[in-house]
Amino acid sequence: MSKVEIYTTMLCGYCGAAKRLLNKKGVEFIEYDVMFKSGLRGEMMERSGGATSVPQIFIGDVAIGGFDELMELEQDDELDALLAASP
Repeated sequence: MSKVEIYTTMLCGYCGAAKRLLNKKGVEFIEYDVMFKSGLRGEMMERSGGATSVPQIFIGDVAIGGFDELMELEQDDELDALLAASP
């Protein structure tokens, strides 16, 4: 299964929704809360090509985007294949 990373904040409803979807699918992920660790927001922006909003989701080395993009992959039946790809 691909490595999944998600940049979040505690007060973000879309972050919670993204984590619920990943949990429902049984996906283990690494969560980075950008509110509490200095430098994480800058790291997130660099990795995502400048995105400033959370969540920012990465599957393997691919920047997926936020919750809307994650749901689009799910609705298009593309998320499971992306998650199953070799790291």
